[in-house]
Amino acid sequence: MDWQATRPGETSAPLPDRQDAHLVFIGRLRTPFATRDQCPRQGDIDDGPVCRVEIDPLWQAATAGITAFEHLDLLYWMHQARRDLVTQTPRGGEPLGTFALRSPVRPNPIALSRVRLLGIDDGALLVRGLDCLDGTPLLDVKPHRRSPLQQS
Repeated sequence: MDWQATRPGETSAPLPDRQDAHLVFIGRLRTPFATRDQCPRQGDIDDGPVCRVEIDPLWQAATAGITAFEHLDLLYWMHQARRDLVTQTPRGGEPLGTFALRSPVRPNPIALSRVRLLGIDDGALLVRGLDCLDGTPLLDVKPHRRSPLQQS
């Protein structure tokens, strides 16, 4: 199937020639999911597979103190998603605008997953709750809540 073909209820828009931002990937996400069909619709922080957040060596010092947090927000770049759909038809549903969906298909394929931090292994964060393809580029890591140490 042609990846640019639209399904019933989908419309696309031409992508602009210009680029507005410069992003730096800070690592890669390692998951057991090789295809989009294998990815869960949303990650499960309680029962999903353990995944690795591999931080590039340049940025590993930025994880100092991160084990004080139970949950992290990971921002990543869905590098294999198409970027031109304006409307989409979710499985078994009616056509909706892309911004009304959590689909990976969007003009800027930036994703956010809240994960449970399980520990650190050889510079990589071990987490539960990811729902992306193996090798997905990582944009940022943010603690979800203040640590108990910071609240006192």
